[in-house]
Amino acid sequence: MTEIQHETTEKGGSFYYEKDGKRLAEMVYVLAGAHKMIIEHTEVGESLKGQGVGKKLLETLVMYVREKGIKVVPLCPFAKATFDKVKEWQDVLF
Repeated sequence: MTEIQHETTEKGGSFYYEKDGKRLAEMVYVLAGAHKMIIEHTEVGESLKGQGVGKKLLETLVMYVREKGIKVVPLCPFAKATFDKVKEWQDVLF
């Protein structure tokens, strides 16, 4: 698998994985101020299911928010469940 990529917009952005120019997985977020991020949803294509891609998206997001001093609110059920399981990432939660 190649690297997870990150794109930002004025109000948020996404961490995503694409292959051959096609987006196959993404985790979408919105910003609520300068230091708060809300993870809205995660989507992983059928061809990648069960390969840990969603977790890799979240891991990349966690590294990013730690670097930027941003706290996270995981509204997305997948992100919330993963944060509940991975205790070492819980320091970024709002």
